[in-house]
Amino acid sequence: MKQVILVRTDLDMGRGKMCAQVAHASLEAYKKVLMERPEWVREWEEGGCKKIVLRVKDERELIELYERARREIPGVIIRDAGHTQLPPGTITSAGFGPAPDELLDRFFGDLKLL
Repeated sequence: MKQVILVRTDLDMGRGKMCAQVAHASLEAYKKVLMERPEWVREWEEGGCKKIVLRVKDERELIELYERARREIPGVIIRDAGHTQLPPGTITSAGFGPAPDELLDRFFGDLKLL
């Protein structure tokens, strides 16, 4: 079991900003899976809460992946509030799972680590 976070690399986010967006995606995805597939959360927590952060080139790629994967894996899209580096509503990241590795790998296995 693992959780996958996708982060856009075309935005000029500082490291701290990017880390905050990853944290938002992780937490929101966790909450969604907890409601929809609590057995996945239990298994993930028992296995050490593995997380993988992957890069996507732009908003289009992130949205395409989200639309395909969300049919089988609970996922969330993160939009920035616009308080610091980005305009309000900018899509920065997405989170999926925790879910079975093989299911996540079907959709995200070709992406590179951040």
